[in-house]
Amino acid sequence: MILPSFIQEPVFALIGEECYNSLITNLNISDTQCTKLVFSKALGIGIVLGGSLIKLPQVLKIIANGSARGLSFESYVLETIAYAVGLAYNFRQGNPFSTYGESFFLTIQNIIILLLILKYRGQADRLVVAGLSIVVMSYALNSSSLINDSLLAFLQACSIPLSLAAKIPQIIQNYTNGSTGQLSAFAVFGYTLGSMARVFTTITEVHDPIILAGFSLATLFNAVLALQMVVYWNAVDDAVIVKKKE
Repeated sequence: MILPSFIQEPVFALIGEECYNSLITNLNISDTQCTKLVFSKALGIGIVLGGSLIKLPQVLKIIANGSARGLSFESYVLETIAYAVGLAYNFRQGNPFSTYGESFFLTIQNIIILLLILKYRGQADRLVVAGLSIVVMSYALNSSSLINDSLLAFLQACSIPLSLAAKIPQIIQNYTNGSTGQLSAFAVFGYTLGSMARVFTTITEVHDPIILAGFSLATLFNAVLALQMVVYWNAVDDAVIVKKKE
């Protein structure tokens, strides 16, 4: 089977010569390894595309309500650091973009959410400091002269408990408030499914135990947030009740 050149070249680059010849040229759909790779690539691309939009509803919800009530600033700080470290680690390891690309978009979206939290908490004076901190961190993580590969690998390992710790303040805040506040259901459920899918793509394509451990544990904690979203679906917290009375 011969594909048009404008389709053939990206497909060839995506799945490699061996799998291209097996699945496309020879139509050998019984090739389990290549079929698994194609599924993983497609899933990975889907996750990257989804990751570029997954937190947009959260951003819009904050802006529409003019409030960041119920969102844990600490959680987003820790999560953003973990995303940034993971992004730099994967990039410098030369891993396929389809296995980590959503980290780029999630980092940007998290930064926007952090700035919005500061804005709606009346802490606009901290925006400049936050912005400079983000720039310095991004430069350092992507500079091998400042952070070498072995140190970056250590930071990636540290980002696993950091990422998990990022979920804890939000989980506690949800429990304390008896509601999920301005937390976006789309973002919570979407990221839970995404982290589950990342376990599969990591096993299939990356074979890095550090990254696999991170996604596996993230799936567990994301599932807790998703469960809280279900439990508190119809709950209204005290802040909303007071506002309505006023």
